[in-house]
Amino acid sequence: MIIDTHTHFYDPSRPQGVPWPGPENELLYRTVLPEHYRQIAEPEGVTGTVVVEASAWLDDNQWILDLAKDDPFIVGLVGHVDPLRPEFKEDLKRFSDQPRFCGIRCGGGYFDRIESGSFIDDMRFLSECDLSLDVLVNSPQFLEVAALAREIPNLRIVVNHTGHGPINGEAPDAAWTQGIRELSSYENVYLKVSAVMEQSTKQPAPEDDSWYVLALEEMWSAFGQHRVIYGSNWPVCERAGSFKAAMGIVRRFFSRKGQEACDDYFFRNAQRVYRWG
Repeated sequence: MIIDTHTHFYDPSRPQGVPWPGPENELLYRTVLPEHYRQIAEPEGVTGTVVVEASAWLDDNQWILDLAKDDPFIVGLVGHVDPLRPEFKEDLKRFSDQPRFCGIRCGGGYFDRIESGSFIDDMRFLSECDLSLDVLVNSPQFLEVAALAREIPNLRIVVNHTGHGPINGEAPDAAWTQGIRELSSYENVYLKVSAVMEQSTKQPAPEDDSWYVLALEEMWSAFGQHRVIYGSNWPVCERAGSFKAAMGIVRRFFSRKGQEACDDYFFRNAQRVYRWG
């Protein structure tokens, strides 16, 4: 079993369109739905997906959840519900009782000011709802993510896209490495080893495993077998290379760690975090 915990589905042909991507984006401005994803993912062994943030529009959470009702391939949604909005708890309750709603994602801007307004209280409420938090951050925000993990130890936090550590075929960036090790000291923090080719400093990204192995070994060393999670970032990942090439890099790396490690990375750890129904 392989669950891809990071896909984006959207449809610019809807009457309301989409807030992102814009028509100037020749690669991404197209209809991307489960049937399109299946065409490239199923030949690689993918059996389901967790969708992340259809858009910043609140109603688009329900749009994805409605797609999921008719398609068991969508096992969950990490949605967009804006903390700091006075209506946050009400907004969250609108979706939280739906079994495929797994949690929300917050970008790095929130972690420039976690003490602002109601953010900590909102995150505590998220935890009380038994929902997870994906975070899209860079190394300057790692300490704030760590502070949140320490403040709310029952909140399951997933750092997206390796924490955007630059990959250049050499020893990883020192600031990123230090931050990753700090984050990994909190048992409620997980690392989504996703969008790996997008982190390459050389673009289009190399397909040679040796370009990525030192960075991947650092992630493995820090988080271990039980707190790394697979995700592709499709279709955005196509900016750096093919879905097949990116899958091959991580599949070969984790295969060298053994079958149990592969199973944990490709689906079991995701089940522990997202707890889809």
